[in-house]
Amino acid sequence: MANKILGAALAMAIISACGEADIILPGERLDIRPDQAATVNEARPIGLPAQRVNADWTHGNGGPDHQITHPALNATLTQVFVNGIGEGDSLRARITADPVVANGVIYTLDARSLVTATTSSGQTAWTRDVTPATDNASDASGGGLAVGGGQLYVTTGFGEVTAINAATGAELWTQDLDAPSGAPTVFGDLVYIAGRDSTGWALDKTNGRIRWQVTGTPAVAGFGGGSGVAVNSNIAIFPFQSGEVIAAFPQGGLRRWNTFVAGERDGSAAANISDVAGDPVIDGTTVYVGNFSGRISAMDVSNGDRIWTAQEGTTGTVWPVGGSVFLLNDLNELVRLDAADGSVIWRVALPDTVEGRFGSIVGKHAHYGPIVAGGRVIVASSDGVIRQFDPVSGAVAGLTTLEGGASSAPVVAGQTLYVVSKLGNLHAFR
Repeated sequence: MANKILGAALAMAIISACGEADIILPGERLDIRPDQAATVNEARPIGLPAQRVNADWTHGNGGPDHQITHPALNATLTQVFVNGIGEGDSLRARITADPVVANGVIYTLDARSLVTATTSSGQTAWTRDVTPATDNASDASGGGLAVGGGQLYVTTGFGEVTAINAATGAELWTQDLDAPSGAPTVFGDLVYIAGRDSTGWALDKTNGRIRWQVTGTPAVAGFGGGSGVAVNSNIAIFPFQSGEVIAAFPQGGLRRWNTFVAGERDGSAAANISDVAGDPVIDGTTVYVGNFSGRISAMDVSNGDRIWTAQEGTTGTVWPVGGSVFLLNDLNELVRLDAADGSVIWRVALPDTVEGRFGSIVGKHAHYGPIVAGGRVIVASSDGVIRQFDPVSGAVAGLTTLEGGASSAPVVAGQTLYVVSKLGNLHAFR
């Protein structure tokens, strides 16, 4: 019986082998998920505006709309001072605030709610601990800074906003919003804040009282720090960790439009988090907003309509200039996009993973920026290097050692570059 079954199976195999050959359809084969590594980099000319010497850097990317264009900076960077600002990064605490600069003074926030004012010669002018009296400094981490009109505004991981006299360090007022937030934005007579509880606030800058608020869609996941509000005389744009973006009139808070920056990069992405990473940037009639999971959108600032969406996650604030948009994506690449349609002009891989013993991976490098200053694209990195790139081709144009590695984006004021290290030091290069 077994022989009969074996013979029948063999006969079927022979008959199957005599069947018609598979038909192979003509045409080009395309991957379902495009290979981003196959991007052909292009050395495309760029029309940078003339360098401008800026005395101040009051918010992320320079101003309340987070767009300062092209500050002046020398081609060669030489360290001129290092000043301690308090506690650096640790397993339980992180520096999340970029420095701000006004009237020749640099303001910083360490990993444990200590604010330090440093003079342009590298001396500490004053310090103030903004930890609430009922809490311990080790209970929370994170926060951000903005300066304007002689006052410094500080948000902390304790959910409070504090106004400080920028010259003396004296506390003027404190408002408890009961939620951590990104860096504050000061414009006109208001301080704008995007809370991590998906609430947007507008506070009276003279006393901290709530003028108005907006409420967004809640989210369950996000990253430390958070993003700040982008504001000009016509609109205030609030980013939230759900990926929602709400635009309101600066006075009164009447909602103009809202939208979501949603979706993931095809293929690999650093994380599936829709949190808006980096501050929205208002550039003329366009606002740029990116999330962490693989999307960046250019939208009409008046109504929120999409101009284009690119499959690039962002880990910080983008920098639009000269018809291009520069950004650090979630795969640790420096990318230049065409501002007209969001297409990639070039991408440069940055150091990614941190290796331990025997080739094991023990972490990832962090990169901060980019900024465009002195005709170069500048990135500060946790591996202890400040990298400068040619904006035309993406080629490396200079390397500067940063002891301890970066924990903030670089900022430029008075032709000096400032950056905070993971060791809790403010470094100045000129």
